[in-house]
Amino acid sequence: MTTEATIEQATIDWLTDLGYKHQLGTHLPQNNTEVVLKDQLLQFIQQQYPHIPEEIQTLAVSEFTNNVGADLEHRNRTFHLKLTKGIEFAYEDALGKEKAVHIYPIDFDTPENNSFWAVNQFSIVGKNKRRPDIIIYINGLPLIVFELKNWYDENTNIKEAHNQIEHYQKDIPLVFEYNAITIISDGNKAQHGMFSSGMEWFAPWKSINGRDTVQEDDFQMHTLLFGLFPKDRLLNYIKNFIFHEDHNGSLIKKGAKYHQFFGVNFAVEAAKKSVRPFGDGRIGVIWHTQGSGKSISMAIYTGILRSLPELKNPTIVVQVDRSDLDQQLYDNFVFAKDLVGDVQHAKSTSDLRKLLSAGSGGVIFTTIEKFRLKQTSENALGELEHPILSDRENIIVMADEAHRTQYGLLDGFASNLRKALPKASFIGFTGTPVDSKDADTQDVFGNVIHTYDIKQAVEDKATVNIFYEPRLAKLHLWNEAIDDDVDAMTGSEEDNSNLKWAAIEDAAGSKDRINKIAKDVLNHFTNRTNTLAGKAMLVCMSRRNCVKMYDALTALDDCPEVAVVMTGNISKDPIEWNPHFRTKEATESIKSRFKKEDDPLKIVIVRDMWLTGFDAPCVHTMYVDKIMKGHNLMQAITRTNRVFKDKQNGVIVDYIGIGDNLKTATHKYTGTGGKGEPTIDIEQALELFFNQVEVCKVMLPEHLDYSNWRALRDADKLLLVKHAVNHLVKYDEEANDFMKAEKKLSDLLSIVKSQPSIQDYAVDVLFAQHVSKAVRNAKSVKSTRGEQQKQIKELISQSIDSEDIVDVFAMAGIEKPDISILDETFLLGAKNEKDGNALKIEIIKNILKDEIKLRLHKNIKKYTSLREELEKVIDKYHNNAIDSYATIAELVERAKDLQNDDKRTDELGLSEEELAFYDILAAKKDIVKEEGLMQDIVHGVVKAVKSNLQLDWTKKENAKASIRLAVKKELRGKISITKLNEILAEIMEQAEGQFSDWSA
Repeated sequence: MTTEATIEQATIDWLTDLGYKHQLGTHLPQNNTEVVLKDQLLQFIQQQYPHIPEEIQTLAVSEFTNNVGADLEHRNRTFHLKLTKGIEFAYEDALGKEKAVHIYPIDFDTPENNSFWAVNQFSIVGKNKRRPDIIIYINGLPLIVFELKNWYDENTNIKEAHNQIEHYQKDIPLVFEYNAITIISDGNKAQHGMFSSGMEWFAPWKSINGRDTVQEDDFQMHTLLFGLFPKDRLLNYIKNFIFHEDHNGSLIKKGAKYHQFFGVNFAVEAAKKSVRPFGDGRIGVIWHTQGSGKSISMAIYTGILRSLPELKNPTIVVQVDRSDLDQQLYDNFVFAKDLVGDVQHAKSTSDLRKLLSAGSGGVIFTTIEKFRLKQTSENALGELEHPILSDRENIIVMADEAHRTQYGLLDGFASNLRKALPKASFIGFTGTPVDSKDADTQDVFGNVIHTYDIKQAVEDKATVNIFYEPRLAKLHLWNEAIDDDVDAMTGSEEDNSNLKWAAIEDAAGSKDRINKIAKDVLNHFTNRTNTLAGKAMLVCMSRRNCVKMYDALTALDDCPEVAVVMTGNISKDPIEWNPHFRTKEATESIKSRFKKEDDPLKIVIVRDMWLTGFDAPCVHTMYVDKIMKGHNLMQAITRTNRVFKDKQNGVIVDYIGIGDNLKTATHKYTGTGGKGEPTIDIEQALELFFNQVEVCKVMLPEHLDYSNWRALRDADKLLLVKHAVNHLVKYDEEANDFMKAEKKLSDLLSIVKSQPSIQDYAVDVLFAQHVSKAVRNAKSVKSTRGEQQKQIKELISQSIDSEDIVDVFAMAGIEKPDISILDETFLLGAKNEKDGNALKIEIIKNILKDEIKLRLHKNIKKYTSLREELEKVIDKYHNNAIDSYATIAELVERAKDLQNDDKRTDELGLSEEELAFYDILAAKKDIVKEEGLMQDIVHGVVKAVKSNLQLDWTKKENAKASIRLAVKKELRGKISITKLNEILAEIMEQAEGQFSDWSA
């Protein structure tokens, strides 16, 4: 049996292989009394700085071991800054001359000059006497703590190790003043993190060299040690990849994950080769998926570049393409001030030019549009070309999510930037694949340096999975008088995108639709938060619709606090919107509140704001009622993928039909070398749920019947649960497996709870949850997720609610179409069209306009009115409720029906104008008394109508009366007398539509 001691010994053996010296703490004179081995630190300083006076050497030891701060976190920061930046000491030499020396307690450049000790059995006395399993001492400083647990002990796990670290902070806080990295392990799992971080922020180190495929089935401690603990890597990590964020006096200590460490280091090496004059200025691209810490990587990279001697104090220009991204990233850099130093923010074009024209060094933030030309004024001609602001070679432009704006190299802002900084070098940091549609990526930035894709981020728990749930929200026609506006709708203005967007906005903002979505959102959010506390964002396509949605939501009972976050223009916007306008400070206050898990503000409604560069980890659901695509879509949905406590997933609820665009964006991810999909379809989640039900059922005793669980008395329920528990607790492994299986089932339940198809499995879930709770109590196994137990308790006491989720294909009355049914010549013109919306627009123009408009007046019975035809298209096009191929298929089939009318006229022996009257009579053939061909009656009716037509007859009651009388005479004796007036009304309606423009 493997014990904690053997795990400890294996760790020591591997550290020894890496050149660390093993020391027993019981043999050290400082044991129990001090955490720093001061003699070792003094020996190092004497070795490194032999020419300074002895009293300065001793003073340096004292300064490095005396940390000032109000609490443990502040003292840890104080020490870390001294550790990584050194301390300057002034003294007089033997001749009385003033000297200064900058002393570091570690030689970061030459690892061999430092002592690396792996110390175990080292007891420390504080509030209580404690003995961490292993402490790594570098030059006598206790920089790394290992807490190890036994994998094979069923009563413990890695959470226990983390919990013990938390106790150590109370009992022996002094050791954590010096702590750089904390390692926790249960033998199988091994994770690194910061001592003050929650369990969710500890992570495995999954690569030994950063280039090869990550280690999936490795022994994690082995990969961690050989991936991070080679001496040069460890010193690099301690110096450059750890920092403290200061949030108004509250410190958050952060350290890089393995993908950030390797990605940044590879980018540093690329810069050394590519920055002018060493290379051509194209450093490359770092593609790390959204939510995996890109802004931290950028800050770390900046800090390292600024310290490279070969770059001679470079200027780093951080450039984004929008002001909201600019502010968010700037704030992140300010938080990382310990790494990057002071940061300057270009507030205007003039300010940017002033900053770039100044001397070397520093970090400057700007949006790309500030590289604009000066405009013509009354007294001066505007600029024809952007002036050179600096021709220094040590300027590095870091482009963040600025793909589109970086490609206009011949003209525009990107061109101006390169003219302003002709010898600058460029690197791109992106969470989405760099767009190669308009330019060759290598021509702009260079090669991809490092990729960290969605699949790996989810597997590493750097982000959580996002599930996609499509929900149909029908649109209503906004213009009831559209028949009067038919020419305007189908004329040349049809291609006007502004008019088109306004039409979509009006349709999406119809009162009935908004109210329906608001009720659905509140119901869905309530169910979601019953099992997982958190917050939601609701995205609308216009500010007007944001306000409408807010009014509809807040009018509902039990609605939590909601806020609209949008910009305003008080000279143009309605006064009713004023409550939603805020100052910059007030908006920041709302942002701060929304990020706090316990704040009562639970839902924010946005159009564009906060969809990029905004991190609120407690957000687990996004309701989408806005058409988005490409980078914007991917950046928006990943607001839900941040790691947060017990959050297992994010959910995107789609009311407007972003499915096609999501597929396109997904293809781009996987087609550019990345793996994993941005979202998981709800159908996949259901399949996982059903499979997990079966996994749990197989583990229960055979022939155990709990099917009538809800009807049983409590006493009988207890006996059933006891039977199952007795079966499971015989073997520890089976008991633990069942608890894990049930936990996975409950996690999946929080995703699929709104699906009607899970109702058949409600009893299975409830019984599994009861049994798991009883097994847990019987085994006294401590949960790794304490809060999850509370959520499961709630689930046990509740039935599984269902919602009416519409199958959009079934609702449309069509099967999944086969693309081969479509006209090949038509599709050829659309094959290269990436946007599903544009494809549908083309269909509407080519089929609906050319066919329906042409035939409308000829057969009102069949086509009723253009208003109804457009309403059908709006339901499927404007809200994108079904996949584009399904839309194509339906419209093509409709066009085929129209074209079939031509064949019908020939087959029936009727003229085009007679066909509509035939349809009226054929629909009521049960009231026709006349035997013989229906066509004969139709000939007579149409003749009766046309014989009595006159100019403007539809406006003259006597003229219409004459036609009615002639038709009645024609039908008398052929139609039941009681039904004659009913059918006459339909004939007159068709006559008015078909012959209204009659002229002699």
